[in-house]
Amino acid sequence: MRAADSFSPGVGGFVMIALTYIICHGITIWVIAPAQRFFLDDVSVLASLAYLPHGVRVLSIWLVGWRALLPLVVGAILANLIFTSADILDLMHDKMWLSLAMSVLSAYFAFELLRASGISAYAGGGRRVNWRKLLLAGLLASVFNSISQTLIFSGILAPSGKLTELASFAIGDLLGQVVLMFGLMMIFRALRSPTASA
Repeated sequence: MRAADSFSPGVGGFVMIALTYIICHGITIWVIAPAQRFFLDDVSVLASLAYLPHGVRVLSIWLVGWRALLPLVVGAILANLIFTSADILDLMHDKMWLSLAMSVLSAYFAFELLRASGISAYAGGGRRVNWRKLLLAGLLASVFNSISQTLIFSGILAPSGKLTELASFAIGDLLGQVVLMFGLMMIFRALRSPTASA
């Protein structure tokens, strides 16, 4: 049995996953997106080059499996309602709901595809994290997400910009996961340091 099958996030875990998603989305909108527009103005309209919520999706699915889907969807909906400007919401029309669902499902599909291939990337019972499997799952999820988002928004994107947008989604998701994982690693390392307990 996988750890993801035996662990239930409960109400506290549900709130933590949704809230973490919202916070990471806010950081992406308020910090990363302005920097991206300043340095790389013409790269992407819809994709971020370091989308932190992708890391939340991957790590949540890694830890609790399919049980993370509902809190991730709730977090994604609330984050978009809170942070997305009215003109972007208007541009996305009814495609937003399909986009949110596919972005969340992409991580789950990636882990399940690996499992079906004989590679269990879910959190296991051991203390050591298999970073390679986790990054592989994140890479697959970013590919699934980038393809689905490009297809969903094909009516909005110019045909000449689809390849750029596809690459932007994939790179942004994976970089977001790496940045989030690195940040969490630094936080946990600081919490374990002898000075933190003094």
